[in-house]
Amino acid sequence: MALADPDFELIVGDPDASFRWHRHDYPNALARWNYHPEYEIHLIAETAGKLFVGDHIGAFGPGNLVLVGPHLPHHWVSDLAPGQTIAGRDVVLQFSEAFVEDARRVFPEFGKLAPLLEDSRRGVEFFGDDARQCAEILMGMGECAGLSRVALFIRLIERMVASKQRRQLASETYSPDLIVGGDARIGAAIEYMFANVHDARMATAAAMVGMNESTFSRHFKRMTGVNFVDCVRRIRIAKACTLLETDGLGITEICFECGFQNISNFNRTFRREKQMTPREYRASVRMRAGRIEAGPRDPASGRRSPQSSSPRP
Repeated sequence: MALADPDFELIVGDPDASFRWHRHDYPNALARWNYHPEYEIHLIAETAGKLFVGDHIGAFGPGNLVLVGPHLPHHWVSDLAPGQTIAGRDVVLQFSEAFVEDARRVFPEFGKLAPLLEDSRRGVEFFGDDARQCAEILMGMGECAGLSRVALFIRLIERMVASKQRRQLASETYSPDLIVGGDARIGAAIEYMFANVHDARMATAAAMVGMNESTFSRHFKRMTGVNFVDCVRRIRIAKACTLLETDGLGITEICFECGFQNISNFNRTFRREKQMTPREYRASVRMRAGRIEAGPRDPASGRRSPQSSSPRP
């Protein structure tokens, strides 16, 4: 099966989180032949099919776990009946090289990650007991947040570093010629957008990188796969999610804090991006926190620890 040129995926992470954890269905717009600058730990929870990583083509089944390095194209194609959808097929954790470098400066122990991350540039597949244990930890991260999630991340990468049940996927000679998304000027423009979420303007971003607006608009879309306005919207929603996970601000306050002009537009945009309203999102976070208080799931056994706390109302 020949694949077309991979799409560049623009990953808009939470500026207040060290890494991005999410789960999505299949088929899904995110599930495509793509690449990005971030490292990615990718678990297939259900189904079987064909796995594409660089120039590697192989079979996968439930529990397939792969660490994908920066700019390495990848895709999982499940064997489905027409019209079939698999809920929560993909469990994904993404983190940047900058995060690893910052962590290594503070915690020298992160230097032990270097050989594994170097191997990941060809893709690393885990199997056997190592894959099962790593998958349980990765799944458990979806039920916690904050420092609890960071602790599980460290446990996960520690298990991956120690694993002897792993193999590289793409060939030694594989070297993709990918320039889309790698333009430093676009990186500078995105940093400007994060820093100016209230009033990010394309004219200002274009001037920063020495382009006129028309040229910048075309270049930005070609580099990232989305237009400037859509990227600003995603950044605003990411910030809104962070604020909704605390009780510090009301929903109307969050609306204006994230650069939206009115609550109806905020609700409509949030629902389009997250398939739920801001109020529903906050409720889901509280329910998740309640489950954690009731006893965290032990990633090794899958069982919850008995505790006396009950879910928040």
